[in-house]
Amino acid sequence: MKQRSEGSGGLFTSRTKQLQLEMDRYFSLIDQGALLLEEAIKRYLEGRIEDFEKKSAEIDTVEHEADTVRRQIKHRLYAEMLIPDSRGDVLGLLETLDNVLDVSKHVTTHFSIEKPEILPFLRDDFRELTESVVKAVLELTLAVRAFFREVYRVTEHLDKVHFWEHEADEIEERVKRKAFATDEIQLFSKRVHMRYFAERISLIADEAEEVAERLAVYAIKRNL
Repeated sequence: MKQRSEGSGGLFTSRTKQLQLEMDRYFSLIDQGALLLEEAIKRYLEGRIEDFEKKSAEIDTVEHEADTVRRQIKHRLYAEMLIPDSRGDVLGLLETLDNVLDVSKHVTTHFSIEKPEILPFLRDDFRELTESVVKAVLELTLAVRAFFREVYRVTEHLDKVHFWEHEADEIEERVKRKAFATDEIQLFSKRVHMRYFAERISLIADEAEEVAERLAVYAIKRNL
């Protein structure tokens, strides 16, 4: 990799090759966690509980690996005195990205423990909600990658994070309204259960948006 040139928008240099590889691995794990979540929820909605549990266990593995990689990056940043001008911003991004993966893991854990009964008339909504949340996460990691390589492209991805977060909010509300308006759910506790799980899934997009807002500030600082 060539030394970064002025105006190229890149943050990595020839001296930070290993750091770049570790950060790429970390971002890939965030993506992997989101995609595994989508597959896990899909299998749950199809009644394939054993397959769901396998995907849930895979998310746990990914989360543990991501924690290890994040600690390695943190150590390298300080031990080797790399990118000192942006070190604080990078560490902030890593910590908040970790929240996205943590919430994804907690969602499947709660599904595994509580086993909510999602009736057929709500399954498409939960599937669509999960898809919107995952799209928000994938756009976020594209924005983060752009921050390190082509900072001028950050905004286009952040706009999509906000779009998919808004979509998730709308679907979350739709699930709640349908759950509390229907006669198909007899127990109030089961209506609340639907509300709770819609909120938990949607929270992943909320976390992604929080990272996006932080990243927008960092991108402005880089352009000054």
